Amino acid sequence: MDKILIEVFVPALARTYDVYIPLTTKLWEVETLLTGAIEELSNDYFAATRDTVLCVRTTGSVLDIGMSAQESGLHHGSRLMLI
Repeated sequence: MDKILIEVFVPALARTYDVYIPLTTKLWEVETLLTGAIEELSNDYFAATRDTVLCVRTTGSVLDIGMSAQESGLHHGSRLMLI
């Protein structure tokens, strides 16, 4: 399975995380795993809601969670934001 290294910034925590994600997994799965891990790492200071989204950090455009990382054009070093 091919993976890419991305950077995820969480404004609610003012923290950045480097994460490997699989290229072919749908982003809704990636988002679910990321939110769970970040909730645990932050001792539940970050709490995901129905409105939590994964977006491109530089543009703010929300990613389509029905697409895979590869279909979304993500690559090594992509900078995302979880809000």
